[in-house]
Amino acid sequence: MRAFIIAVCIFALGGCNVVDTLREGFTHSRAVSAKLETTLGLKSFVGFNSMSGTLTSVTVTFDGLPEKASLLEISAASRQAMLSELKQVPQKIVISFAADA
Repeated sequence: MRAFIIAVCIFALGGCNVVDTLREGFTHSRAVSAKLETTLGLKSFVGFNSMSGTLTSVTVTFDGLPEKASLLEISAASRQAMLSELKQVPQKIVISFAADA
């Protein structure tokens, strides 16, 4: 019975494109992160927030502070990476930096 319920859930999720949306979001997240690492030399995590199919915000969290780039350069590189890798332009871009405690 449990396997049947899981199969029904997987079928239902597949039918409404949730799985494809998650897979596509993960692919775009990695692409934006890779482009930023190439441009700025620092790893990042890119997360998406959407509502009703509209990309409301993209959050970029850098693993530390890039030493050779100003905040304006980081912002411009982030915006450019998103424009080149995403199908939609987000309403907001949130940029943050993680620091060791």
